[in-house]
Amino acid sequence: MLEPHTKFAARVAQLIDRLARVTRELQFCDGLNPAQWEALRFVSRANRYSCSPSGLAEFQGTTKGTASQTLIALEGKGYIARTRSDADKRQISLTLTPAGEAMLGRDPIVSIEQAAGTMPADQAETLVRGLTRLLHDLQQRHGIKEFGVCADCTLSCINPPETVGAECSVTGEKLTIEDSNRICVNFQRAPAE
Repeated sequence: MLEPHTKFAARVAQLIDRLARVTRELQFCDGLNPAQWEALRFVSRANRYSCSPSGLAEFQGTTKGTASQTLIALEGKGYIARTRSDADKRQISLTLTPAGEAMLGRDPIVSIEQAAGTMPADQAETLVRGLTRLLHDLQQRHGIKEFGVCADCTLSCINPPETVGAECSVTGEKLTIEDSNRICVNFQRAPAE
């Protein structure tokens, strides 16, 4: 007989695999592919330290060349803009154009959010906790970079991120409340209590 905590492990893996396939299929729409949709989402959610071609490559788990091809396609369609840093011309930051923001308004992932929104709150909360732990464990086991927000990070905020005056301990720069709620390439998860 299987242990209670492993009883459903195979079914969880099968369901996640199937959900991943359905999610991927949904994202072949409006002239974009799944990598392009993910890049648009990343640019809309990443903080100023992370919103770069190399940040996208790390987030997607791809090479810089692959991320660059995705960005070239999105730039060609008018959905993103690249800006070189005045301080260091090698650094490029990414922003959504108004057309990119409008495209995100049609994001196919919203249909998954809508389906999840019909779940009872306690069930949804349990699912979020479980999936978060599963993702963290897989990333740790396979050496995959984690991304997260300041509130869940051990090193990015000197002051609480929800207060004015929060400061990133990596860069030494002041963070706005909006900054601290964006995903970051410098993220390090706080150990579980």
